[in-house]
Amino acid sequence: MFKKILIANRGEIAVRVIKTCRRMGVQTVVVYSDADAGSMAVEMADEAVYIGGSPASESYLVADKIIAAVKQTGAEAIHPGFGFLSENPAFAKRLEEEGIGWIGPNAFAIDAMGDKISSKKLAAEAGVNTVPGHMGLIEDTKEAVKISKEIGYPVMIKASAGGGGKGIRVAYNDKDVEEGFPAVKAEAKSSFGDDRVFIEKFILEPRHIEIQVLGDKHGNCIYLNERECSIQRRNQKVIEEAPSPLLDPETRKKMGEQAVALAKAVNYDSAGTVEFVVSGKDKGFYFLEMNTRLQVEHPVTEMITGVDLVEQMLRVAAGEKLKIKQSDIGINGWAVESRVYAEDPYRNFLPSIGRLKRFHPPGEGKLGKGEVRMDSGVREGDEISMFYDPMIAKLITHGKDRDTALDVHGEALDRFHIEGIQDNIPFIAAVMDEKRFRSGNITTAYIKDEFPDGFDGVPPTKTQETQLICAAAYVHGFFSRRAALTSGRMAPVPEARRDWVVILGDNQYPVTLDLGGEGDAEITINGGKPHSLVTNWHPGLHLVEGSLDGNPFAVKFANRTEGYLFRHRGVALRALVCTPQIAELHARLPEKPKPDTSKLIMSPMPGLVVSVDVVPGQEVQEGEAVCVVEAMKMQNIIRADATGTVKTINVSAGDSVAADEIMVEFA
Repeated sequence: MFKKILIANRGEIAVRVIKTCRRMGVQTVVVYSDADAGSMAVEMADEAVYIGGSPASESYLVADKIIAAVKQTGAEAIHPGFGFLSENPAFAKRLEEEGIGWIGPNAFAIDAMGDKISSKKLAAEAGVNTVPGHMGLIEDTKEAVKISKEIGYPVMIKASAGGGGKGIRVAYNDKDVEEGFPAVKAEAKSSFGDDRVFIEKFILEPRHIEIQVLGDKHGNCIYLNERECSIQRRNQKVIEEAPSPLLDPETRKKMGEQAVALAKAVNYDSAGTVEFVVSGKDKGFYFLEMNTRLQVEHPVTEMITGVDLVEQMLRVAAGEKLKIKQSDIGINGWAVESRVYAEDPYRNFLPSIGRLKRFHPPGEGKLGKGEVRMDSGVREGDEISMFYDPMIAKLITHGKDRDTALDVHGEALDRFHIEGIQDNIPFIAAVMDEKRFRSGNITTAYIKDEFPDGFDGVPPTKTQETQLICAAAYVHGFFSRRAALTSGRMAPVPEARRDWVVILGDNQYPVTLDLGGEGDAEITINGGKPHSLVTNWHPGLHLVEGSLDGNPFAVKFANRTEGYLFRHRGVALRALVCTPQIAELHARLPEKPKPDTSKLIMSPMPGLVVSVDVVPGQEVQEGEAVCVVEAMKMQNIIRADATGTVKTINVSAGDSVAADEIMVEFA
């Protein structure tokens, strides 16, 4: 086994690899950029080497700097994590030439599977089901239309070197192809430097299901069942689970055996994933692509099989034979993973950048009838940077069956407390309880189908409102009583009062609060029947957990000086607690008029201006692109909300902009 390895990555995956290496007694080196100098990975690793500026093109993507760090520290091998150089065959080949170990598959396998056209040909030769389509090069739009007609609509137009949801269009008729083919070709050229495009049949009721494979350098290869990854937004995964609610044992076995056949065809010798599109209509499955690296969603496989995939990657890279046989792989319960992103679900999931003022994830271990695992690379006080992926953490839960795993996931989400940036937890929590998702009848279009107008939150039930009112009144009354009992103050503090008003939106709820002993209280709302509250809450926690009228509940709060932010199962409410006199003044306050921003184009997020597509004096139509702002590896096209004439341009390509910064003004 290696004595020391270098991790050529950052964030959550770097921390994940370090944890396994610690358990195995392997020393770790991490590389870091300017933005990651104070990161959790740097703190945890045995050594850390600085490799350059914050943009990945100046640091994590520079092979020379990574290799120099290996030689400087005496590391024997590199674990690439995912992204960056993990699927770069030239990098893997160079390490081989330099005598540096590579904790990943051989360069030939990476190269063969990295091109969507050649990989599909290899898959077909290996006996793997492939989607009907045209794998050869397509010269122009006219030929693309002809091929699409022969395949039969709908078809998918895809960039050969694509990935991450880029370079994909679905066409339902000739006109869609005429518009989509040149667009995909241009996007492929700009994103990947390769404008090759192919066309294939678009599968109805498609589900994204992938098979985890594991091979060694001695010709052994097994599959570790499947992961369902159909919950996607903009072709990027949001929620994954293992096993899939669709597959039966027979289909699982067929998919697994085909995945192994493909892996053996390229002498695959590490952990990898064979992705399939599966029809929800008839369970027909077709090869999509092979990811020659560790996947973001690998923890759900680990949870149901008990296999540490990072450990196995290290062992096979060091030349060991697989000690796990196919017959050893079973399915223990159910696992669900959600990706907690720094993005605002209420503003079309725009990236949210800033400092984590509060970051209290749910504790790992037992919760309810299941188990919680947290994979994260950040701590409270860390900065979420514009330069990298917006993922903050991965929440993984396990239960004896799917319903249990989902229930525990919902409970764990309610225990997450993040302040300083926006996050997508309310959206994930809403999905966890949504009827169709619960049924397992999902497709890759699930989010688009169920949230066609975006996410506006979940309306609260009467029970949830009551829980919030009682919990907010209790916490506020607790602090009031504690202030009254605190000695040494310059000014006298009035006695702790019983009468308060809780304000929710436009509604006011007079309450009477009688605090009992530790965690006990009796609360009356609007003079109604008293509610009995029992909780073990104390001031250091942001979670009020206990029972109300004998029914268990959990209410999570943000900073009380800004009101009490209640988040539960996708519901988000802010409550204010005040005296009756303040509540009366509050009711009389005139509503503050919103500023007129109709003539302004403002940046919806902090980011980097990629281009400005208008000039002063130009007439711009509603919906026309004005500029492009890049944040967290995604380019966001900013469009005009109305027709107008450009008066002033305040930014240029290359400028950094803050959220709500005025970029363009109209006359």
